[in-house]
Amino acid sequence: MAGAFKVSVEGATLSGEQRGESPDLVLVHGMAGDRHEWDRLAEALPPDLGILRYDLRGFGRSEAREDVAYSHTDDLLALFDQRGIGRAAVVGLSMGGGIALNFALSHPQRVSRLILVSPAMVGWEWSDEWKDLWRAVAEPARKGDMALARERWLMHPMFAVARESEAAADLRHGIEAYHGRQWVRDRQRDELPDIDRLHSLAMPALLLTGEHDFADLRLIADVIEGAAPGVERIDYAGAGHMLHIERPSQVAQAIISFIGGVPQAG
Repeated sequence: MAGAFKVSVEGATLSGEQRGESPDLVLVHGMAGDRHEWDRLAEALPPDLGILRYDLRGFGRSEAREDVAYSHTDDLLALFDQRGIGRAAVVGLSMGGGIALNFALSHPQRVSRLILVSPAMVGWEWSDEWKDLWRAVAEPARKGDMALARERWLMHPMFAVARESEAAADLRHGIEAYHGRQWVRDRQRDELPDIDRLHSLAMPALLLTGEHDFADLRLIADVIEGAAPGVERIDYAGAGHMLHIERPSQVAQAIISFIGGVPQAG
């Protein structure tokens, strides 16, 4: 089962890769990224740790029909089923953190442990400041000026720390490689807010946050920590949103400590 793979889901084909015969960790990337944004973290994790990472529908090498409504959570469930993963720890970054949380709430029997890195949340009511920043990116994208959209996304306040880190080139490369279709139109289905389900989170969860992340994302983390049972939080002083590239060794160590003793996926 190790190596590159493709999984067919309704209206799309997901592209990914697996290290090891059975994944201990399933990694879900963020907005305007792909599975390669996990490279630094994967290198910091033990080589014998099984890792599966994939490109979300419409990102990276994954293909998608633009006329089909979809759910990232349904896609992740199909990936688990088709790859024969009964249960695994799931790691989600930013938008991917929102997907991972939604998946864990909807399919708790498939998630042994949940690791959320600077997570978003499905159904979250974003602040006016966040919406203004999003519109500043989406408007040039819809007019066909993807270069301006990418530059504005790169300059988003949530990337402030990463832009000044040794991983700045990785951040820019990932954004420049993004085609921008989700800024123009996204057929993702609307779902009920996960904030109303946090009390039912059924597995241990690790919440990793940066002191200097954007205010909306800091608030999401505070809500998860306060409302979901069994959440362990590590808040990194001086860090921002992109902990997996800003602090890969520290994040890797936190994950290793958290999943220690968890049985192999099955």
